[in-house]
Amino acid sequence: MIVRLMGEGQFRVGDEFLPTLNELDDRAQAAADADDEPELDLVLEDMWKLVLAEGERLPDEALDASDVLIPPSDLTLEETQRLFSDQGLIPDPPA
Repeated sequence: MIVRLMGEGQFRVGDEFLPTLNELDDRAQAAADADDEPELDLVLEDMWKLVLAEGERLPDEALDASDVLIPPSDLTLEETQRLFSDQGLIPDPPA
C-alpha cells in the first residue's frame, strides 16, 4: 500500500500494518465526527509516526498513485474533515 503523508512524500507500507492503520483511521473518523480536534491531532500524529517508522520512503520522482492520504496534525479541524470520505481516510477494500 502506498501512503502519502501530505507535505512529506510517499511511503510504501506493508499490508501487515493495515489493521493498525484502519484502527487509527476509525479513531480519527470518530474524533472528526465529534469535532474533537485535540484527539484528531493525536491520532493523525500516531498515523504519521507509524508510516515514518515502518514505511519505505519512495523517491520524490516516483509517479505511483497513493492509496491513502494522511494529513498533518497542524491542519484545522475543518480542513481535515474535508479530507474524510464516508470510509474515513483509508478506503475499505473492495468486497
